[in-house]
Amino acid sequence: MSYKFTKWLILIVPTLVVGVWEVVRHQFLMPYVSMELGNVLTPILLFAVSITLLYRWFAYLERMQEELQRERALKARLEQREQLARELHDGIAQSLFLLSVKVDRAERRQPASNGAYDWNELRKTIHEVNRYVREAISDLRIPPNVKEGETDETSMSALIRRIAAEQQLTLRLDWHLEETNWLPKAKMELLSCVREAVVNAAKHAGVQDIEITSWGDNRDFVMKIIDHGCGFAPEDAVNLRRYGLRIMRERANEMGWELLVASQTGRTTIEIRGGDGCDEGPGTGR
Repeated sequence: MSYKFTKWLILIVPTLVVGVWEVVRHQFLMPYVSMELGNVLTPILLFAVSITLLYRWFAYLERMQEELQRERALKARLEQREQLARELHDGIAQSLFLLSVKVDRAERRQPASNGAYDWNELRKTIHEVNRYVREAISDLRIPPNVKEGETDETSMSALIRRIAAEQQLTLRLDWHLEETNWLPKAKMELLSCVREAVVNAAKHAGVQDIEITSWGDNRDFVMKIIDHGCGFAPEDAVNLRRYGLRIMRERANEMGWELLVASQTGRTTIEIRGGDGCDEGPGTGR
């Protein structure tokens, strides 16, 4: 029996049994069964039908529900495996192949160049592979329901707290960003930019804490990541060897956002602006 057919049987059979019993009782059993006895026998008959038929059908429905849940869980695992395989193939595997080609080329050119070979391309490829690995791991850590609806555990603010905790940084979070109506791609790109900024601050700025401030919505927003570390020279913000900043800028440009970087000794600010940039901050009555 199908799931739908079983539900209809559960709804209809008790009504039919009681109806048939009442017709038979009033048409044929009135000389033998009094009204008082008939009123007592009706719930007993209904209980007997429920125990014999309905209980079995309810158990059948429960088994079908359990099988459906197992199939859904299996499908989710298969989709996750497929996603990981796609990430490995499209990003990591191809980058590793390219890296091996460049290493072979470097080995052939090294004797002729007398040790003056430019290793920047190799460093760039290695950084790209590292980025692909981090993104694949991050995608798998984010629960699937982040795409369907926010909970306390899957909101962007909670995921940013998790990122800071992974880097063992104290996070000062001033969160006024409306998280509804965000496209999954935009959310992932923004979280990836924040992750890159937090990781860079933890590795290169020598800080123990970090500040993140945000306000706006999915159309117009501002997010600032501030650390009070060693900083870097202004010209380094566009230095091609600053692969982290370069990747964040590429991500922001792809989404149509603006990335602003300001750094000096004791303070580095990375600002991501979307839409009109939300010129007014939180609490200004925007």
